[in-house]
Amino acid sequence: MRRMGPGEVAQLLAADGEPPVLLDVREPWEFEICRIEGSVSIPMGQIPGALARLDPSREIVVICHHGIRSFQVARFLEQQGFTRTVNLDGGVAAWARDLDPAMPVY
Repeated sequence: MRRMGPGEVAQLLAADGEPPVLLDVREPWEFEICRIEGSVSIPMGQIPGALARLDPSREIVVICHHGIRSFQVARFLEQQGFTRTVNLDGGVAAWARDLDPAMPVY
């Protein structure tokens, strides 16, 4: 698993080619407060049952509030054979702090 900060993920999103899947593993109430544009919401506890919804050939950036849950999910995905996982270090809190100060925080 690769680890990237907000700036690196933003560059990845801006690059030519197929964009990564932005997988937000926070709870629905958290996702309602703030999210990175284009993110798909699948709460952490639902990931094992939702593997069929994810393409193991795609690059997947896993997102949570501070980067801890996303790290665990990225690790789990790797154990399931996903080889292109990225953890957003610092989560949406770092994204808001570094890239989008207008994003609501909690």
